[in-house]
Amino acid sequence: MNWNDIFELIHPVLFGVVAACWVIGFVLKKTPKVPDWSIIYIVTVVAVLLTVWLLGWGPESFIQGILTGAFAVYGNQFVKQAMKGADRE
Repeated sequence: MNWNDIFELIHPVLFGVVAACWVIGFVLKKTPKVPDWSIIYIVTVVAVLLTVWLLGWGPESFIQGILTGAFAVYGNQFVKQAMKGADRE
């Protein structure tokens, strides 16, 4: 599986949702009263709601919402870990 395959999993309209979820996760991380463990759940719920709003209700929208939220969280972690690795060298 390469990057093009991953990008085909998510509907092209939803890359804005990925960006919005990334920003929401960043803001939640900086919010003192929001526990870290809850951020992934909040981001996923927001992603599903935005996806359903954009694509309409249905099983595919629900799955796309979960994928979109997961892609945002994974992307954030990927960048953070890459930065940590770069700092060690």
